Amino acid sequence: MSSHCVPSPNRHLIYLVEDEEEVARVVMRVLEDFEFLVEWFRDGSSLLSRLKTEQPDLCILDLGLPDMDGVTLIKQVTALHHCGLLVLTGRGHPYDRVMGLEMGSDDYVVKPFEPRELVARVRSILRRSSPVGSTSHSKPRRYASFLGWTLDCAANTLTSPSGSEHLLSTAETQVLREFVERPHQILTREQLMGQRDLSPMDRSIDVRISRIRRKIEEDPQNAKIIKTVYGAGYMFVAHVTWS
Repeated sequence: MSSHCVPSPNRHLIYLVEDEEEVARVVMRVLEDFEFLVEWFRDGSSLLSRLKTEQPDLCILDLGLPDMDGVTLIKQVTALHHCGLLVLTGRGHPYDRVMGLEMGSDDYVVKPFEPRELVARVRSILRRSSPVGSTSHSKPRRYASFLGWTLDCAANTLTSPSGSEHLLSTAETQVLREFVERPHQILTREQLMGQRDLSPMDRSIDVRISRIRRKIEEDPQNAKIIKTVYGAGYMFVAHVTWS
Protein backbone atom coordinates (compact mmCIF):
# COMPACT_ATOMS: atom_id res chain seq x y z
CA MET A 1 0.00 0.00 0.00
CA SER A 2 1.26 3.46 -0.80
CA SER A 3 0.09 7.03 -0.60
CA HIS A 4 0.50 8.24 -4.19
CA CYS A 5 1.69 11.71 -5.11
CA VAL A 6 2.54 13.59 -8.28
CA PRO A 7 6.24 14.56 -8.62
CA SER A 8 7.12 18.22 -8.93
CA PRO A 9 10.38 19.59 -10.36
CA ASN A 10 10.59 22.06 -7.46
CA ARG A 11 9.86 19.68 -4.58
CA HIS A 12 11.86 16.69 -3.35
CA LEU A 13 10.16 13.30 -3.55
CA ILE A 14 10.62 11.06 -0.50
CA TYR A 15 9.65 7.40 -0.19
CA LEU A 16 8.79 6.29 3.35
CA VAL A 17 8.86 2.57 4.26
CA GLU A 18 7.20 2.11 7.66
CA ASP A 19 4.79 -0.62 8.77
CA GLU A 20 3.43 1.28 11.79
CA GLU A 21 0.64 3.49 10.47
CA GLU A 22 0.73 5.92 13.39
CA VAL A 23 4.47 6.54 12.96
CA ALA A 24 4.09 6.83 9.19
CA ARG A 25 1.38 9.48 9.50
CA VAL A 26 3.52 11.53 11.89
CA VAL A 27 6.50 11.39 9.51
CA MET A 28 4.35 12.26 6.50
CA ARG A 29 2.70 15.20 8.28
CA VAL A 30 6.07 16.61 9.40
CA LEU A 31 7.66 16.31 5.96
CA GLU A 32 4.62 17.61 4.10
CA ASP A 33 4.55 20.63 6.44
CA PHE A 34 8.01 21.43 5.08
CA GLU A 35 6.87 21.11 1.45
CA PHE A 36 8.26 17.63 0.74
CA LEU A 37 6.33 15.15 -1.41
CA VAL A 38 5.94 11.85 0.45
CA GLU A 39 4.88 8.41 -0.76
CA TRP A 40 4.30 5.77 1.92
CA PHE A 41 4.88 2.01 1.72
CA ARG A 42 4.08 -0.57 4.43
CA ASP A 43 6.77 -3.08 3.38
CA GLY A 44 9.99 -3.47 1.45
CA SER A 45 8.46 -5.38 -1.47
CA SER A 46 6.12 -2.48 -2.28
CA LEU A 47 9.06 -0.08 -2.33
CA LEU A 48 11.14 -2.28 -4.63
CA SER A 49 8.19 -2.58 -7.00
CA ARG A 50 7.71 1.21 -7.06
CA LEU A 51 11.41 1.82 -7.67
CA LYS A 52 11.08 0.04 -11.00
CA THR A 53 8.99 2.92 -12.31
CA GLU A 54 10.29 5.97 -10.45
CA GLN A 55 13.26 6.93 -8.30
CA PRO A 56 12.85 9.35 -5.37
CA ASP A 57 15.35 11.87 -4.05
CA LEU A 58 15.43 10.09 -0.69
CA CYS A 59 14.19 6.88 0.95
CA ILE A 60 13.39 6.70 4.67
CA LEU A 61 13.53 3.06 5.74
CA ASP A 62 12.44 1.36 8.96
CA LEU A 63 14.74 -1.54 9.89
CA GLY A 64 11.91 -3.63 11.37
CA LEU A 65 9.70 -4.51 8.38
CA PRO A 66 7.13 -7.34 8.16
CA ASP A 67 8.40 -8.92 4.91
CA MET A 68 12.19 -8.46 5.03
CA ASP A 69 15.00 -7.26 7.23
CA GLY A 70 15.74 -3.56 6.81
CA VAL A 71 19.45 -4.18 6.20
CA THR A 72 18.55 -6.53 3.32
CA LEU A 73 16.37 -3.79 1.85
CA ILE A 74 19.19 -1.24 2.16
CA LYS A 75 21.49 -3.57 0.22
CA GLN A 76 18.96 -4.00 -2.58
CA VAL A 77 18.20 -0.28 -2.86
CA THR A 78 21.86 0.84 -2.83
CA ALA A 79 22.80 -1.79 -5.41
CA LEU A 80 20.37 -0.33 -7.94
CA HIS A 81 19.77 3.34 -7.15
CA HIS A 82 21.57 6.58 -6.27
CA CYS A 83 18.94 8.12 -3.98
CA GLY A 84 19.76 9.19 -0.42
CA LEU A 85 18.95 6.76 2.41
CA LEU A 86 17.84 7.60 5.94
CA VAL A 87 17.27 4.80 8.46
CA LEU A 88 14.38 5.36 10.87
CA THR A 89 14.55 2.73 13.59
CA GLY A 90 13.43 1.78 17.06
CA ARG A 91 16.62 -0.21 17.50
CA GLY A 92 18.71 2.02 19.72
CA HIS A 93 21.75 -0.25 20.06
CA PRO A 94 24.88 1.29 18.47
CA TYR A 95 25.50 -1.96 16.57
CA ASP A 96 22.25 -1.57 14.62
CA ARG A 97 23.01 2.04 13.78
CA VAL A 98 26.54 1.29 12.61
CA MET A 99 25.30 -1.71 10.63
CA GLY A 100 22.88 0.52 8.73
CA LEU A 101 25.69 2.92 7.87
CA GLU A 102 27.99 0.06 6.89
CA MET A 103 25.37 -1.20 4.44
CA GLY A 104 25.20 2.17 2.70
CA SER A 105 22.66 4.40 4.44
CA ASP A 106 23.51 8.08 4.74
CA ASP A 107 22.18 8.71 8.24
CA TYR A 108 19.80 7.39 10.88
CA VAL A 109 17.17 8.65 13.33
CA VAL A 110 16.12 6.62 16.38
CA LYS A 111 12.48 6.45 17.50
CA PRO A 112 11.03 8.31 19.28
CA PHE A 113 12.41 11.28 17.36
CA GLU A 114 12.13 15.04 17.43
CA PRO A 115 10.32 16.11 14.21
CA ARG A 116 12.67 19.00 13.52
CA GLU A 117 15.68 16.72 13.90
CA LEU A 118 14.18 14.42 11.27
CA VAL A 119 13.67 17.34 8.89
CA ALA A 120 17.21 18.60 9.53
CA ARG A 121 18.72 15.20 8.73
CA VAL A 122 16.58 14.87 5.60
CA ARG A 123 17.70 18.29 4.40
CA SER A 124 21.34 17.46 5.16
CA ILE A 125 21.23 14.32 2.99
CA LEU A 126 19.46 16.16 0.16
CA ARG A 127 22.07 18.95 0.24
CA ARG A 128 24.86 16.38 -0.05
CA SER A 129 23.11 14.62 -2.92
CA SER A 130 22.34 17.81 -4.87
CA PRO A 131 24.58 18.47 -7.88
CA VAL A 132 27.67 20.35 -6.76
CA GLY A 133 27.74 23.87 -8.16
CA SER A 134 24.10 23.74 -9.23
CA THR A 135 23.66 27.39 -8.27
CA SER A 136 26.81 28.48 -10.08
CA HIS A 137 27.01 29.67 -13.68
CA SER A 138 30.28 27.80 -14.15
CA LYS A 139 30.34 24.12 -15.11
CA PRO A 140 30.88 22.01 -11.97
CA ARG A 141 33.90 19.73 -11.84
CA ARG A 142 32.77 16.13 -12.18
CA TYR A 143 35.68 13.70 -12.48
CA ALA A 144 38.51 13.56 -9.93
CA SER A 145 41.45 11.23 -10.62
CA PHE A 146 44.07 10.07 -8.13
CA LEU A 147 46.52 7.14 -8.13
CA GLY A 148 44.69 5.53 -11.05
CA TRP A 149 41.27 5.87 -9.41
CA THR A 150 38.48 8.06 -10.85
CA LEU A 151 35.61 9.51 -8.82
CA ASP A 152 32.50 10.52 -10.76
CA CYS A 153 30.91 13.05 -8.42
CA ALA A 154 27.66 13.17 -10.38
CA ALA A 155 27.04 9.42 -10.71
CA ASN A 156 28.37 8.44 -7.25
CA THR A 157 30.78 5.93 -8.80
CA LEU A 158 34.44 5.15 -8.11
CA THR A 159 36.42 3.38 -10.83
CA SER A 160 39.56 1.44 -9.89
CA PRO A 161 42.85 1.41 -11.86
CA SER A 162 41.79 -1.98 -13.27
CA GLY A 163 38.49 -0.55 -14.50
CA SER A 164 36.11 -2.10 -11.96
CA GLU A 165 33.35 0.25 -10.82
CA HIS A 166 32.11 0.75 -7.25
CA LEU A 167 28.76 2.40 -6.50
CA LEU A 168 29.11 4.75 -3.53
CA SER A 169 26.41 6.00 -1.20
CA THR A 170 25.59 9.70 -1.31
CA ALA A 171 27.39 10.20 2.01
CA GLU A 172 30.51 8.33 0.86
CA THR A 173 30.66 10.45 -2.30
CA GLN A 174 30.34 13.61 -0.23
CA VAL A 175 33.19 12.59 2.09
CA LEU A 176 35.48 11.52 -0.75
CA ARG A 177 34.70 14.73 -2.63
CA GLU A 178 35.68 16.77 0.42
CA PHE A 179 39.02 14.94 0.41
CA VAL A 180 39.79 15.31 -3.30
CA GLU A 181 38.76 18.97 -3.25
CA ARG A 182 41.36 19.63 -0.52
CA PRO A 183 44.20 17.09 -0.71
CA HIS A 184 47.13 17.37 1.71
CA GLN A 185 45.00 19.33 4.20
CA ILE A 186 43.85 18.23 7.63
CA LEU A 187 40.04 18.08 7.61
CA THR A 188 38.08 17.83 10.84
CA ARG A 189 35.20 15.40 11.32
CA GLU A 190 32.81 18.38 11.28
CA GLN A 191 34.17 19.55 7.90
CA LEU A 192 33.82 16.08 6.41
CA MET A 193 30.26 15.69 7.70
CA GLY A 194 29.21 19.21 6.82
CA GLN A 195 27.91 19.74 10.36
CA ARG A 196 28.78 21.94 13.30
CA ASP A 197 29.12 20.75 16.90
CA LEU A 198 29.32 17.08 15.93
CA SER A 199 29.04 14.80 18.96
CA PRO A 200 32.30 13.01 19.85
CA MET A 201 30.18 9.84 20.11
CA ASP A 202 28.90 10.13 16.53
CA ARG A 203 30.66 7.41 14.56
CA SER A 204 29.06 8.18 11.19
CA ILE A 205 32.18 9.72 9.65
CA ASP A 206 34.41 6.92 10.92
CA VAL A 207 32.15 4.31 9.32
CA ARG A 208 32.13 6.15 5.99
CA ILE A 209 35.91 6.57 5.94
CA SER A 210 36.30 2.90 6.83
CA ARG A 211 34.12 1.94 3.85
CA ILE A 212 36.10 4.18 1.49
CA ARG A 213 39.42 2.83 2.78
CA ARG A 214 38.30 -0.74 2.11
CA LYS A 215 37.83 0.25 -1.53
CA ILE A 216 40.98 2.29 -2.24
CA GLU A 217 43.63 1.22 0.26
CA GLU A 218 45.88 -1.83 -0.25
CA ASP A 219 45.86 -2.30 3.54
CA PRO A 220 42.88 -0.49 5.14
CA GLN A 221 44.34 -1.10 8.61
CA ASN A 222 47.52 0.74 7.60
CA ALA A 223 46.04 3.48 5.43
CA LYS A 224 48.40 5.40 3.15
CA ILE A 225 45.90 7.52 1.19
CA ILE A 226 43.42 8.63 3.87
CA LYS A 227 45.54 9.13 6.95
CA THR A 228 44.27 9.65 10.47
CA VAL A 229 45.75 12.71 12.16
CA TYR A 230 45.13 11.88 15.79
CA GLY A 231 43.40 14.63 17.72
CA ALA A 232 42.82 16.68 14.56
CA GLY A 233 41.00 14.78 11.83
CA TYR A 234 41.96 13.14 8.54
CA MET A 235 44.22 13.96 5.58
CA PHE A 236 43.99 12.80 1.96
CA VAL A 237 47.52 12.18 0.70
CA ALA A 238 47.44 11.94 -3.11
CA HIS A 239 47.78 14.17 -6.17
CA VAL A 240 44.37 14.95 -7.68
CA THR A 241 43.51 16.04 -11.23
CA TRP A 242 40.06 17.13 -12.44
CA SER A 243 38.25 16.80 -15.73
